Amino acid sequence: MRILHTSDWHLGRTFHRESLLEGQAAFVDHLVETVRGEQVDVVAVAGDVYDRALPPVDAVALFDEALRRIVDAGARIVMISGNHDSARRLGVAASLLDRAGVHLRTDPDRAWQPVVIGDVAFYGIPYLEPELVRGPWELAERSHTAALVHAMERIRASAAEHRRAVVLAHVFVTGGEASDSERDISVGGVAHVPLTAFDGLDYVALGHLHGRQRMSETVRYSGSPLAYSFSEVNQRKGSWLVTIGGSAEFVPAPVPRPVGRLKGELEDLLTAPRHAAYEDHWLQVVLTDAVRPKSAMDRLRARFPHTLALSFEPVGAAPATRVTRIHGRPETEVALDFVREVRGEPASGDEEDLLRQAIEAARIKEATA
Repeated sequence: MRILHTSDWHLGRTFHRESLLEGQAAFVDHLVETVRGEQVDVVAVAGDVYDRALPPVDAVALFDEALRRIVDAGARIVMISGNHDSARRLGVAASLLDRAGVHLRTDPDRAWQPVVIGDVAFYGIPYLEPELVRGPWELAERSHTAALVHAMERIRASAAEHRRAVVLAHVFVTGGEASDSERDISVGGVAHVPLTAFDGLDYVALGHLHGRQRMSETVRYSGSPLAYSFSEVNQRKGSWLVTIGGSAEFVPAPVPRPVGRLKGELEDLLTAPRHAAYEDHWLQVVLTDAVRPKSAMDRLRARFPHTLALSFEPVGAAPATRVTRIHGRPETEVALDFVREVRGEPASGDEEDLLRQAIEAARIKEATA
């Protein structure tokens, strides 16, 4: 049996306010092509299908299209909810979808009810919120480990009746490497679960961490299909193509627009030929000019039109003069001190006039409100 392990689609997510739906649609195209070309039997989606509990309508439409096309390509789908999903909404019509070959597991109490495909039993453990399952499952403590261990005990009892067993889970396994784009799921400062909880299974398809990772030969994260933060700049995105009882091969996903980081003085970034490769990237730029350049973002976007984030780390700049007293001082003086502090030089005459006009307009509006 051939399984395509993917996760963390986060349909509807934006990247610094830029829509990623076109890139996510390209990933769905790639997924369908892979199912056909590699004769995939099962697509395992390990949670965080959507980016938020109430996804935008175009994200829902893409999800609907993805399910239909994957099934039409000849594969069954086993899918769990993640911590970004609304388990109740994602799981609507789950029993009906089972008949179409789409097996949604969003109810924690169904985690040990297998989806049997051929000689493989698939178990879907949706994201387990410890506070919600502690009472019904009579757990001794409120923790991710306690919740997962309980689910795995029930799964092992069921799996003993089957020749092979695959588990999908949306968790943070100890030793995994996080990115900036994952939502914190810690309880009492602890979010991790032990790798040993998954011992003895034929394969474990993990979701939650956005970088592909091999926790063991049979326990892996596929990561997200696109980069969702600049911390993922060096990550290779895609899915795991797994042959049960055999090999696991990583299938790279298309990169609609790469992400990158640049750091240096503005003039060098704008003129140096070595930066030409970044002109089509989503960019995070750190400027090191001793004095903060004026109109820096506009000037950067003239060469790098997809610059999304800009910060300043001046090299050799004199320590800024901190404003120690605000109350009782004229608003214009406070504003001009702020400009001097963040820029490293005073406002120009035109800028000072503009500030005075803005402050006066605000004062008049407040007085006549």
